Amino acid sequence: MSTFAPRPTGQMAVDPKHQPWVEKYRPKTIDDVSSQEHTVAVLRKALASTNLPHMLFYGPPGTGKTSTILALARQLYGPDLFRARVLELNASDERGISVVREKIKTFARETPRHVGKSSDGKTYPSPPYKLIILDEADSMTQDAQSALRRIMETYSRITRFCLVCNYVTRIIEPLASRCSKFRFRPLAQNSTQARIEMIANNEGVQAEDGVLPLILQLAGGDLRKAITYLQTAQRLHGASEPPTPISALSIHEISGVVPDDLITHLLSVMGVDKDQGIDLTLGSGGFESVRLAVKRVGREGWSAGQVLEQIHDALIPLPTIPALPKSLAAMAIAECDKGLCEGGDEELQLLECCLRIKDAMTKQ
Repeated sequence: MSTFAPRPTGQMAVDPKHQPWVEKYRPKTIDDVSSQEHTVAVLRKALASTNLPHMLFYGPPGTGKTSTILALARQLYGPDLFRARVLELNASDERGISVVREKIKTFARETPRHVGKSSDGKTYPSPPYKLIILDEADSMTQDAQSALRRIMETYSRITRFCLVCNYVTRIIEPLASRCSKFRFRPLAQNSTQARIEMIANNEGVQAEDGVLPLILQLAGGDLRKAITYLQTAQRLHGASEPPTPISALSIHEISGVVPDDLITHLLSVMGVDKDQGIDLTLGSGGFESVRLAVKRVGREGWSAGQVLEQIHDALIPLPTIPALPKSLAAMAIAECDKGLCEGGDEELQLLECCLRIKDAMTKQ
């Protein structure tokens, strides 16, 4: 019995209606990858020469790292050889030195099989080496990464490695220096807009004006997150009779991002105008107005941590707020975040933070 088990590669028939859109619309070739022009250009040349180096893909989640290497592997080997030539492991689950010594080393030292004609009638480059993809390689232990160095060198003639990670600093330098590095940038909103609109048209999604740009904005450059938000909202609104268009409020609830009007209201009771800066007349309601605003956050079910993050992002960049009140507000937010991390009551922590920020705005 084989000591390793590559992930199933789509041989089983799946009803498209029950398939996650993230998988359904995953790029089939490297030309389908969005917004990574430099990386795609280099890989296209490597594909033409069939001479791949060891590779290290790094960047934020949802930017196409895993999709890119899987698409490249399919273009190299075709559907038949893919299972025999490609080993994909998620290093966050299988990250110890035993996996390196058993699964990876066993696969790496096997000589590639003879290349026959592909069942789909197409001709694939099928280079004389195998490919090992280690997803989330930054979760591997130091010992496992150290053991991998020797394997990469010993079997480089018949095996290539692709390490995929979010944080390149967690890859030990001797391992990173053996790889060609490819940085995947967060996806720009204009480059992902066409992709999201294509999926929405194919799936018959009905949405109110401004919903698709809102999804991309809340996803923050993570295309996988954006597609998941879209599919979740479509199922939510498609289940009603008759189906209703997707609304902005639904997207906020699905994403967990607090609507702007609630953040604006919280800032106003603290004496801050979201555009103009400090305006103490807005916070004339005193303690009771702050308490009611914080109560509303809990009543509507929003996360105090998310509210805190959005207050910080709205308040700190305002150039019209002087340094002293801004510093005091930042300290209050930091201490509230610490209290939440240590298990403090969300409503009490948020109430104290808002009252401290309100008081800080008076110190100019």
